[in-house]
Amino acid sequence: MNIHLILQMAAEAMGDREAITAGDQRFTYADLAQATRQVAAKLNHGQRLAYLAENHTAMAAGIFGAALAGTSFVPVSYRLAEEQIEALMKRITPALLITDSEKEYPEIDRISRADAMIGDALEGEAPDVDGEVAIELFTSGTTGEPKSAILRHSNLMAYILGSVEFMSAGEEEASLITVPPYHIAGISAVLSSTYAGRRMVQLPNFSPPGWIDLAQKEAVTHAFVVPTMLQHIVEHVGQNGGALELPKLRALSYGGGKMPLPVIEKAVGLLPHVDFTNAYGLTETSSTICLLGPESHRDAIKSNDPLVRRRLGSVGQALPTVELQIRTEDGAACKADEVGLVHVRGDQVSGEYKGAGSQLDADGWFPTKDVGFVDGEGYLFLDGRADDVIVRGGENISPGEVEDVLLGHPCVKDVAVVSIPSEEWGETVGAAIVCKGSAPDKNELCELVRGKLRSSRVPSQIIFMDELPYSETGKLLRRVVRDHLAQV
Repeated sequence: MNIHLILQMAAEAMGDREAITAGDQRFTYADLAQATRQVAAKLNHGQRLAYLAENHTAMAAGIFGAALAGTSFVPVSYRLAEEQIEALMKRITPALLITDSEKEYPEIDRISRADAMIGDALEGEAPDVDGEVAIELFTSGTTGEPKSAILRHSNLMAYILGSVEFMSAGEEEASLITVPPYHIAGISAVLSSTYAGRRMVQLPNFSPPGWIDLAQKEAVTHAFVVPTMLQHIVEHVGQNGGALELPKLRALSYGGGKMPLPVIEKAVGLLPHVDFTNAYGLTETSSTICLLGPESHRDAIKSNDPLVRRRLGSVGQALPTVELQIRTEDGAACKADEVGLVHVRGDQVSGEYKGAGSQLDADGWFPTKDVGFVDGEGYLFLDGRADDVIVRGGENISPGEVEDVLLGHPCVKDVAVVSIPSEEWGETVGAAIVCKGSAPDKNELCELVRGKLRSSRVPSQIIFMDELPYSETGKLLRRVVRDHLAQV
C-alpha cells in the first residue's frame, strides 16, 4: 500500500470535513487532496521532495504529494546552521525543495510553500510502492554526521492501520500540532490525524501563551507535547494565576524525552478532566511503540503501592502489534526488573539507514540503543541511552537512577547526570542542576545520593545552571552538559 491511500480514503469519505487550520488558512480534506495533486505535479522524474520550513499546509500536502508521485519526502531542520543545511542538501540531490528561503542549492529546484499548492494537478492513481521509501528523516547528529533513517510505505501503513481506527474522530475534534515537520512525531501526526478524520491545528513556533491561546481559540480536543513544552506550560500557568482553562481538551499525549514526575503530577492536577498518555517511539520505529495510557496514569497517581506508583515514570506497555524484549550485552533475555538493552520487533519497525542498510538482526529485532527494564506487568522503564551509561572502574552506572534521586531534593528543579573523565576510575559521575530558588549545599546532594544508592554513584563534580540544554523536540543535550562541566 501507498501512504497516499490514507488521504484518498479521507477525501472520499469526508471531503467536506475541515482537515487543517494554519493561521487564516483552512483546508478541507478535499482541498488537501487537490493541493497534494498540485504538489505532485511539480516533481520531475527522479526528484525527491524536500521540505525546509515550519509547519504549514504545504507540509501535509508534501508528504502525500511525494507519495502520489512515487518518491520520498525529506524534511530538513530549519534550525540547523547554514553549513549543516548545505551538507544535507548535497546528500538528497536531485530534489525539489519547498521553502520560503531564497538560498540556492546546487541540483535543488526551489518552490515556495504557496506556489507548491497551485497550478496543474497530477492525474491518476498513486503507484503501488509498498516496499519503497516514503520518508527520509535525518537524525539529530549528536555524535558525528546525521544518519538518514529510512521509513518505507509498509512500515508507516503498519503503524497507522495497527493503531488508528478510520474516521474514529468526531467532526468537532481538533489536534494541536506543535512538533516540527522534521520529527517523526510531526510526520505521524499528519498521517494519524488524516486517517482518524481529526482536524490538524498547526502552531509553527511554540510558546506557552501561544499554545494556550490557540488551544482555546480553536477548541482543541487533542494535543501532543514534548516534556520541556509541558514543563514550560505548567510554569507559565503557575506564574499567571495557577489555572489552565482548557475545557474542550480531552487528551494530552507527551513523549520524546524523560518527563519529570513533578511536572506530570502538576499537569494532571491542572487538567483533571484530561486523559494523559505517554507515547514512546523512535524515528526508526515509525513513531509510537509503547503507551502509558490514561487509566495507568490515574492508577499510578492514586495508588499507595510503590510498584504501581512508579509506573508513572514508565513509558507504558508495548502496542499489541509490537514485541518488546530486554537483553543483556551478551544477547540473553533479561528477567523482570533486570536492566538491559531495549529491542523491538514488528512490521512498523524499519531500523534502516540510507547507506548503512538494515540494522535488524536475523530474527527481525531492532536494537534501540535505549537502556531500561520491564516490570512484571510489562511496563517499560527507560534509563537513558546506551551511549550515556557511565563506566566507572568497570561498573556501569545509569544516569537516570542518579537523576531520579537528585530530583527528590526539594530544591532541585531539573538535573542532568553525565560521565566526566577520571584518572583513577576512567569515568565518574558529574551532575548539572537547575534549582528552585537558592542552590542547595553540594555536600547535602552527595549525601542524598549516597544514602539512596551507593558511594560509586555520588557525583564527583556538581555545577548549577540556569537551565539545561534541550533540543526543540525535548531531548536533553548531554554533550553540551559535558562541555559545561569540562570548562569548570
